[in-house]
Parts: sequence; C-alpha cells; structure tokens
Amino acid sequence: MNDLNKKLLELDKKARKELRKAYEEIDGTCEYNSIKVLEAFKDNKVSEIHFNSTTGYGYNDLGREVIEKVYAEVLGAEDALVRNQFISGSHALTVTLFALLRPNDILLSITGKPYDTLDEVIGIKENKSSLKSFNIDFMQIDLINNDFNYDEIKRVLKSKKIKVIEIQRSKGYSSRKSISIDSLEKVISFIRAIDKEVIIMVDNCYCELVSIKEPTEVGADIMVGSLIKNLGAGIAPNGAYIAGNKDLIELCAERLTLPGEGKEVGPTLGINKQILQGLFLAPKVVSEALKTALYASYMLEKLGHKVEPNYKEKRADIVQSIIFNDRNKLIKFCQGIQASSPIDAHVMPVPSPMPGYDDEVIMAAGSFIQGSSIETSCDGPLREPFIAYLQGSLTLEYGRLAVLKGILNIEASDK
Repeated sequence: MNDLNKKLLELDKKARKELRKAYEEIDGTCEYNSIKVLEAFKDNKVSEIHFNSTTGYGYNDLGREVIEKVYAEVLGAEDALVRNQFISGSHALTVTLFALLRPNDILLSITGKPYDTLDEVIGIKENKSSLKSFNIDFMQIDLINNDFNYDEIKRVLKSKKIKVIEIQRSKGYSSRKSISIDSLEKVISFIRAIDKEVIIMVDNCYCELVSIKEPTEVGADIMVGSLIKNLGAGIAPNGAYIAGNKDLIELCAERLTLPGEGKEVGPTLGINKQILQGLFLAPKVVSEALKTALYASYMLEKLGHKVEPNYKEKRADIVQSIIFNDRNKLIKFCQGIQASSPIDAHVMPVPSPMPGYDDEVIMAAGSFIQGSSIETSCDGPLREPFIAYLQGSLTLEYGRLAVLKGILNIEASDK
C-alpha cells in the first residue's frame, strides 16, 4: 500500500509488537478448537463418500448425516441441523422460534431487543406472518451496564410462565458489549435455579470458536448460527445450523421441512465437501478474524476513536465496533474497507435501504460469498452514534491492509 503515511507506519509497527502476546493467546484457543474439530472428524469416520451429492428429496444422504453428527460433537450438543436450505442465520433463528413456540406462549429476550432482522419475525414491527400474529407474546429485559438484569429476570420468571428465553450473544447494531461464555454460563445457572423447564435459546452468530466452550456446553438447550460466518470459514457458500437437545432439533427439522419427515429430507446439491472443509478450517479462520479485530481496535483507539471492545479486553465474538459519532467518517471507513476487498474493490458502497432494517445501512462486503461476514466486511446503520461494525478476515494480512485503507480514507476526508 503505497499511500501509507509515516505516522501510520510507525503505529502499525508498534501494534504488531504490542499485540504479540494477545495473538499468542488467540493461537492457544485456535489449537484447542482445532483438536476438538479434528477429533470430531475422526470419531465420525468422515470419508470421501460423504462428499457425494443428493438431489430431489435428498433421501439417504450420508454426507448430510455425518455433517450433523460432526457439528453436534464440536458444539457439545445432542444433535444438530445443518442445512443449505437455511438462507441465513436470521432464517435459522426464525425456524427455531416458530418450532418452539405455540399460540399464547411467551418469548422473553434477556439481552434487550433482538437484531433488527427479527423485528418483523417477532412482531415488534407489524407483519401478518409474525409470531405476534399467532398470539405469541414477546417481552424483553434490557441489560444493565452490559450485564444481565438478574432481579428483573427473577421477577418475570416467578410471575409468568415463559416458554423460551432468547439470548443474543453478539451486540447486533447496538452499542452494548457482546456476551462472554462465562457470563452466559452464569445466567443460565441462575435461570435453571428458578425454572428448570424454560427453553434457553442462544443466538451464537459471530461467537463460535472464539472461546473453548460453546453455549450448549454451558447449559443452553439450543443454539443457532450461520455458515457464512465463523463456522463456514469463507468456504461454505451458504446455510446455517441449529444445535442442541435432540427433541428440540426434531421440532426445528419438522418446521424447516415438514412434520413426519424432518431431518430425513433435504438435498445437499453438492455442498457437503464445502461445509466439512469450512468447519475443518474454522478454528484458524476465526483466529485470524480475531487478530484483525484486535489490530483494528488498537490502531483506531490510538488514533483517537472510541472502540468497543478495546484491544486489552477479552473477546466474545469477532465483531469490532468503532464509534465515529460522525456520519461521514462511518461512510468513508466502510468505503475504504470495500476498496481493499478482493471482489468489487472498484465499487463505491453508499447508504441504502435494506430489507429488515428501519435505517439506511452502508455495507462494505467485497467477499467471494455474498454477505459473508467471516471475510473482511464492515457495515453500520446511518443513525447516531454512527457505529461501524467490522468483522472477519480470512487472514490477518488482508485484514490489516483493509483496516489501514479504511483509516487512510478517513484521514483523506479530513483534509
């Protein structure tokens, strides 16, 4: 990158030195999770035959079956549903909610309002196909100082019969902190002491393999995520997963396909190898994304921008927030990220309306897979305080170049 100025070069050199220890800690987690993934492949005797494709109904798809066994083992769950029929993580969350809830049930979110794309699913925003249209009620309890409101959770659980508790670990388009696995384990234990029957569902998007434990290993009944985020490693071309208790996975499978057939149908259309290879590489790719986030946090904080989390904090997901408090800087940073992308680097992203969002959104995503946020991407809604949400990078080297270009783009706009 020829246009790096002297100040940035010096800061970049300092960042690499000061972040070395943090990178080593990330490498340790990567090694632990790599062993876990490799053991799951070996335990389930993954073979070349599992790369074969099915069409039509997808009966007797050996690869699909072994993929779901491998996923269940890696995530510490009884069972898993891993399908290319899922359009997105939001789609998998929707399938899960409609599978678990019935008319007159109550859904409770204890991490505030869920991600924007679920507004019409839940009925926060009017939609004739929402949970609300089926007389399913929704309640939310906001976090207090980035922690769970334990008193209010206890009050609600003792006063109402809650069917499903939803916990969104990643921050979404908010300014709060993401939920660590330790905080999640603590609140699950708290809930279980009050109500042993309530279903605890975790939106785990952006969080997989960031730590050595997953939600289903600390007491969650069911968890959901996307294959064009962490576990797909930039290789799986689409899809999502649901993992958890076997009886709940069966309900989800029958909601995705149809009652009576559930997991037994669903053609894989040649995607099995990519899903398996993506999962195999996921520990390393997630570690590269985390290092990129750390690097961005360090560089932008040192240049006077507010960031969350900062480079010294323990991370729960791959998302790095940069709070610009400036519309133009948010736009320019995202445009810089796009300009360092391998695909459509020549395209200039601009704020635009997007399905599922109330505000205009600017989105830099020059990725091989459309919408893939494990590849370097950066986006944000055009609303105060104008936060950029940076995530991903298949390698630290590419991520570093993108961050530097984003910074240079901001500096150029200030002159």
